[in-house]
This record gives sequence, C-alpha cells and structure tokens, in this order.
Amino acid sequence: MSLNLNSVFARRLYLCWLLDNEQKPNVPKLMEMTGWPRRTLQDVLKALPGMGVELEFVQQGIRNNDGYYQISGWGPLDPQWIGRHREQLLDAIEHG
Repeated sequence: MSLNLNSVFARRLYLCWLLDNEQKPNVPKLMEMTGWPRRTLQDVLKALPGMGVELEFVQQGIRNNDGYYQISGWGPLDPQWIGRHREQLLDAIEHG
C-alpha cells in the first residue's frame, strides 16, 4: 500500500518516530541514523512545532548543545499510525 506522501512531510513524520523511539536522540545521533545532513535535521526539527508537535530539548551536560530532544505532545499526529507506516514513510523519503 502506497501512502502517496511527499518526502518533506514523510521526513517530518519519520523524525517524530525516531525522537519517540530512540534513547536520547540528539542531532549527531540522528545524523548517523538517517544519513541526513545537519542542516536538514535542524530544519525538520524547527518545522515540527508548526505541525502542532511539542518538542523539548533536554539539557544534559555543561555545553549549550549537550542534551537530546523529546516529544512532549503529538498535537494532531497519531504516533501509532506513524509507527505502523514507518517503512512507507522511509520509501516516500527515498523516492520523493
């Protein structure tokens, strides 16, 4: 079953899934997992609140950017739906 999603939207949904399912996801870890450039990840993270996703940066350590991201509210998104369609999201990202 094809979801017919554009790659930008699919990337945002997939990143939400990663933020919710990985231990302490930060930008370097997300770059390693996705293969996406830093700027792409930063742009997607910045776009999530515009979709109603409540995103928090949990500070850990001394430096300003030591820490990780976590979702504190999903807004209109359904995390179970995203999890069930993760492979189709990845396909839309790769072929979009």
